[in-house]
Amino acid sequence: MRGHCLCGAIAFEVDGPAQACVSCHCESCRRQCSAPMTTYIGVLDDQWRWLSKPPKVFNSSPGVERTFCDHCGSPLSFRSKSMSGVMHFFAAAMEDPEKFAPTLHVAFEEKLPWLKLADGLPTRFGPDYTKG
Repeated sequence: MRGHCLCGAIAFEVDGPAQACVSCHCESCRRQCSAPMTTYIGVLDDQWRWLSKPPKVFNSSPGVERTFCDHCGSPLSFRSKSMSGVMHFFAAAMEDPEKFAPTLHVAFEEKLPWLKLADGLPTRFGPDYTKG
C-alpha cells in the first residue's frame, strides 16, 4: 500500500496491515490537517518506509512528531512516544483511502460541537487508542 503528498515529492509504502484505523478529534490533529477531525492508520515501525526524501518533522508537543511535505505542505503522519513503535499515516494520504474505514473515534471530548456524527462507532476520551 502506498501513499504520497499532494505534489508527489514525498511518498511512502506500507507492507503490513494497519494496526488500527481511527478518527481523531484532538486539537493538534485538527490544526495540522485544517479539518474538523482526521483519520489515520497505525503501522508498526518495521512495516513501512519512505520511498523518496523524508518529510519535514515538526515537534508539536513533548513526545509528538508530525510530518509534512516541505514543498506542498501536505500533512503525512504523526508519531507519539505514548504509542511507541507505531507510525500513524493519515488515511487521506493513501493512494486508496477508501480501503481504510475507521473503527473508533478518539479524543472525542475535543470534538467540535457542530460536527454531527451518525456512524455508530465507539468513542474514547484521549488520543491513545491502544489503551482500553
